[in-house]
Amino acid sequence: MLNAMASQSSSENRAVWQALLVTALWSSSWVLIKFGLGNIPPLTFAGLRYTLAFALLLPTLLRGGRLAELRALSRRDLLFLVVLGLVYYTATQGLQFVGLSLLPANTLSLMLTLSSLTIALAGLWLLGEHMRGLQWLGVLVSIAGALVYFGNIEGLAGLGLLVGVLAVLFNTAGAILTRSINRTAHISPLLVTVVSMGVGSLCLLLTGLLTETWAALRWQDVLIILWLAAVNTAFAFTLWNHSQRILSAAQASVINNTMLIQIAILAWVFLGERPSTWQMLGMAVAAVGAVMVQLRPRA
Repeated sequence: MLNAMASQSSSENRAVWQALLVTALWSSSWVLIKFGLGNIPPLTFAGLRYTLAFALLLPTLLRGGRLAELRALSRRDLLFLVVLGLVYYTATQGLQFVGLSLLPANTLSLMLTLSSLTIALAGLWLLGEHMRGLQWLGVLVSIAGALVYFGNIEGLAGLGLLVGVLAVLFNTAGAILTRSINRTAHISPLLVTVVSMGVGSLCLLLTGLLTETWAALRWQDVLIILWLAAVNTAFAFTLWNHSQRILSAAQASVINNTMLIQIAILAWVFLGERPSTWQMLGMAVAAVGAVMVQLRPRA
């Protein structure tokens, strides 16, 4: 029994470190995207990243019973995956890249962290997922933190703020769509991700190519796109899914919300986005509130 307990503890510690590595990679994406946006238009940039990541993940559908599972999908399931791809990749990721071209990384990061509030409220309304007292308190705490942060920003661009709000709303819609399909558990999460990413990324890339003008890619741009697609998307996605086999939802939510602080530090060091003391306090309070919202009592 002691050996089994020690093995379980070791597996959990390994999963925690894997999840922390993933959040560090995802946080570094914001800095790399900021660098790339100096030469690559946002929609084309996002389309290249996720289309290449989809190409790297596509072979997973050719192994085992994945291809048979894909062929067995109903028209309704396929329609759902198409809608999910358009919402979560074409709209959400496209808006996130556009938002990063207009807003400081810290500001957009905080806005997307607040998605946990809108997702919880939408889940209550659309999915009947009721919140407990601690979660409602987390909503109030996050709102207070956001008010402190945004109350100490001068000259916040109206267009950037609008894009950020739209990114939060589409991110919420994507999360609700994903929850609704995963609650039935008749489509594997990997299939949901690969198919929706394929549809959404190709539409995003096509939109960028048709609407944006861009110069030839520099070698730095190529390296950034390759790294974001291969490491920060395909590899990080696989590693995150592996860690979720062991970590609880509460543990995952706490680790995931460390991204707000990580992005703030990276943006300060590499982008010169130094937040004021009040802004740092607002981010910390909002992050705590977001974690409280995602904590659910075990059944």
